[in-house]
Amino acid sequence: MVESKHSWKAWIYLSPAILLLLVFTVWPIINTVRMSLLEGYSSMGAAGGISYSFGIGNFKQVLEYKDFLKCLGNTMLLCVLTVPISTLLALLIAVCLNAIKPLQRLLQTIFFLPYVTNSIAIGMVFAAMFNMVGSAFGGENEIIITAGIINNVIEFFGGTRVNWINVGSSYIANIVVMVIYIVWNALPFKILILLGGLQSINKQYYDAAKVDGTRRIRVFGRITVPLLSPMLAYVVITGFIGGFKEYSSIVGIFGDDMGPTGDPGRLNTVVGFIYDALGNHQGRASAAALILFGIIFVVTLINLYVSKKKTHY
Repeated sequence: MVESKHSWKAWIYLSPAILLLLVFTVWPIINTVRMSLLEGYSSMGAAGGISYSFGIGNFKQVLEYKDFLKCLGNTMLLCVLTVPISTLLALLIAVCLNAIKPLQRLLQTIFFLPYVTNSIAIGMVFAAMFNMVGSAFGGENEIIITAGIINNVIEFFGGTRVNWINVGSSYIANIVVMVIYIVWNALPFKILILLGGLQSINKQYYDAAKVDGTRRIRVFGRITVPLLSPMLAYVVITGFIGGFKEYSSIVGIFGDDMGPTGDPGRLNTVVGFIYDALGNHQGRASAAALILFGIIFVVTLINLYVSKKKTHY
């Protein structure tokens, strides 16, 4: 513990970090709240000397704007679909990895690689995998459709090609592609957390169950899941937080249009809506950011309340 007469030294050492936090974290939050309460605020207008009155008009505009409700619906749908699926898959993979001793470290590294890879680059790879490209050849403009690897696999097993992300593709097909990508991209972090939790469980519980002749499925449900519940609660909460901030994955697959060609904005999210409004409607963007913060805060509180009753420490 630092003696009080030397505490000024500690403040000197901490001052660079505190200064950076004030400039890049605290002030942006305060400024976001300020801009959200200035009705119709625009930085260009403010630079030109226009004054703005305080009010909640920006929040009303955001909530009444039909595109925002569509963006919010897309965001919530992706969260509801991807968080449970990715958590369940991560749990099963972590259990399997924990049971495999040979090459365990190598497999952990392989599963963790997507987490350290640029999400835009991964999205471009997924776009190529699900893509269908038409090319014209010959004098009669013969069109040859080149399918991606996913459609090639479907045709190999006797199925028909699916228009996943191109012009004329359905909303369901687009959502399926996004769910597959987001789940795959979210698995590494969750596997790492759950695997660490599995390796910290006392082996005596499993030894006692083995002596009693307990079936593996019962051991999984009565020992593994309850003792792993704190980590499960953590990955679920962080999963919902990350899901509500989803943006780069859609840009990686569909580009700035946030949807297939001919239907831009079909898969836009709340974060995408905020980025779109940053150009000339900073007040509206700030209001949308605070609304998103409120939604994430409420969902996190609900998760904490549920996990408090279901988590075994």
